[in-house]
Amino acid sequence: MRMALKYAVMALVLQYGSSALLATSVLMEAEGFAEKGGWVVDQQFMDQMGSPFLLAHGMGKPVADAVTEVKFPATGTYHIWVRTRDWVAPWKNSNIQKDMLAEGYPGRFQIIVNGKTLKKEFGKESAAWKWEKGGSVLITSKTVKVALHDLVGFDGRCDAILFTTKASPVIPEKNPAMARFRRKLLGYPEKAPDAGKYDLVVVGGGIAGICAAINGARSNCKVALIQDRPVLGGNNSSEIRVHLGGRTKLFPYPKLGSVVKEIDPEQHGNTMPGDVYRDEKKLSVVMAEKNIDLFLNMHMNEVEMNGRKIKSVIAQHIESGKRLRFPAPIFADCTGDGTLGYLAGADYRLGREARSETQEKRAIEKADTMTMGTSIMWYAVDGKEDFPVTPWALQFNSKTSQKVKRGNWDWETGMAYHQVDDFEYVRDYGMRAVFGNWSCLKNSPETSKSFANSKLGWVAYIGGKRESRRLLGDVILKQQDVVEKKDFADGCVVTTWTIDLHYPVPTKGLEAEPFRSTAKHTRITPYPVPYRCLYSRNIDNLFMAGRHISVTHVALGTVRVMRTTGLMGEVVGIAAGLCKEHNTNPRGIYRDHLDEFTEMMGKTSINNVQTDEIAISKVNADLLRTSRSNPIVDFPAELKGMPCVTAERGEMGWAGAGYKFAVDRPVTVYMAVHTRGNFIPPSPWKRTSLKVKWDKGNDEVYSAKFPAGTIAIPSHTGKDGYYYGLPNMAIVMPESGKPSEVKITPVSDR
Repeated sequence: MRMALKYAVMALVLQYGSSALLATSVLMEAEGFAEKGGWVVDQQFMDQMGSPFLLAHGMGKPVADAVTEVKFPATGTYHIWVRTRDWVAPWKNSNIQKDMLAEGYPGRFQIIVNGKTLKKEFGKESAAWKWEKGGSVLITSKTVKVALHDLVGFDGRCDAILFTTKASPVIPEKNPAMARFRRKLLGYPEKAPDAGKYDLVVVGGGIAGICAAINGARSNCKVALIQDRPVLGGNNSSEIRVHLGGRTKLFPYPKLGSVVKEIDPEQHGNTMPGDVYRDEKKLSVVMAEKNIDLFLNMHMNEVEMNGRKIKSVIAQHIESGKRLRFPAPIFADCTGDGTLGYLAGADYRLGREARSETQEKRAIEKADTMTMGTSIMWYAVDGKEDFPVTPWALQFNSKTSQKVKRGNWDWETGMAYHQVDDFEYVRDYGMRAVFGNWSCLKNSPETSKSFANSKLGWVAYIGGKRESRRLLGDVILKQQDVVEKKDFADGCVVTTWTIDLHYPVPTKGLEAEPFRSTAKHTRITPYPVPYRCLYSRNIDNLFMAGRHISVTHVALGTVRVMRTTGLMGEVVGIAAGLCKEHNTNPRGIYRDHLDEFTEMMGKTSINNVQTDEIAISKVNADLLRTSRSNPIVDFPAELKGMPCVTAERGEMGWAGAGYKFAVDRPVTVYMAVHTRGNFIPPSPWKRTSLKVKWDKGNDEVYSAKFPAGTIAIPSHTGKDGYYYGLPNMAIVMPESGKPSEVKITPVSDR
């Protein structure tokens, strides 16, 4: 929906400190421009710099102008001030030479007023956000067209433009004075109006938040879902492009995961084209819930408290700037950063605990503030296109450059920085790595021929975070709880991912902060995380679901993937419904209503549980390599038309799990296994000469004969990490009778 431009006219005295702005002034918030052109709204750093801004994310090509019209109260001479920053300035004194920056200086842009381009080039003065003086302009009509004109295509940023008849106004630079200045000039009331009456307010529209809102709505709660981007999905959206990890629908609560499956894009892979992540599917499921009011583009940045309870939250629209107040008895922090809990005063941690404190084997000797980092992912596409030399970016050469056309999860940076307060620096450093590396590949004599027919297709500007604050609950989950399978009476969310922790990898010969990472895994078996990790220990009405729940840094490695966080959201939604029914708080559910709670989650005896969702189909032209994704492009003719059994992939980072099914007659089973890894087939499986080709790889085919009864498809054996293959499909050929006559039944191994 197009938003009207934010601007304001003032003709009075605004007193700040000992100085005054006595003038006719027009304030234009850049993010409110009617036509954005190629500029994009960036709200990631609102809490640090006070506002969203427009970003010229052109990947080396100047973006189209952002244009709008604004009404002036009077004609005359106005002085122009623009709030912006020099985004590469933090690195000027390291590997950037000032004399190399003149022509290709990134971030530069100009202002055009009624067709006249101001001489001033903005974005070169200050590493911090600052009001830059832009000269003066004669306004001859009361309706004025203003445009932002990008000069280089490398992430220039404009926060706001002030036209004022006063030559030297005093303009606040920092919050809270800046926020008051904006509200006063824009004419917004100090007190935000109420958005409505709700039983549950969910802040954050990633997978956890979506699932919390849906299950809350289905548990008889009127829900407000607040999301600060125009799309839902968080890291699994088209803006960041991370696939869903983890398994669902497992013992002891096989019903948990049903909502996750409803919104699952059912396709694997990071850094894929945007439509792979199916933003519209998530949106349609949420919009179908009558009990959910969805507030997109709303950033929660204020909390009102009543003792140990949150009374309401206030959210600001990232384009219009208008604020709404959301009072409720129960709140769920699904922000990932623990922002709601932090503003409410919830206990939290940030960084790595010492081994002496937690007794975890993978904990470090001395506590620090290091976290896992943020990924800035990217990919190239086919096409001939030059790319500028980037002396302001990371400087690569033929030895240090990463000779790839896709930057996956391991293009990760900022581990030594605060992933909230320093996040603009972290994101920008990641972009400098991408642009510097690509510039080297395109312009270096050693690599330019190999990359001549490639151009950048997509570079994320929304960072994909893994870790920041972790809010503390009545239980803080530790490594040994998971590995030793400590039995908690309130165990609910089943975590299945490895304890997957990331570490920086300096690039040899590149004098710079690390921009790549490595992952080290500790295998686990599926483990139910206690419910008491999902609510705050000191804020009485606060749930949390996402990567910021109550765990140590080490335990975060297993719970942080998105199908698992979706399960957290499902559990929180159910618990919120019980809070409403019994007029209690999250802790009260554990203390007084645990039996009812477990019944609501669908606790099932071990004998009635199926381990994974097994799909039984027939080999045909539409067959997918697993029950979720990857179409077959070439299949052995002798196996076509046969029944096929597939199991969902589960975690991409470790061995494909085995599965079982039963047949009612003797059969020969052909098992397709991805060629990655060193698969060692157990008896009686033997490798054949057949191969299955799919859109991203090849499978070897193994065969074995079985009598009527249960057939076990083995799990993969081989290398660790992302080098595992997958026993992804079993083709069943009966010894007698027609293929369609064989009866196949999934079998539980639990």
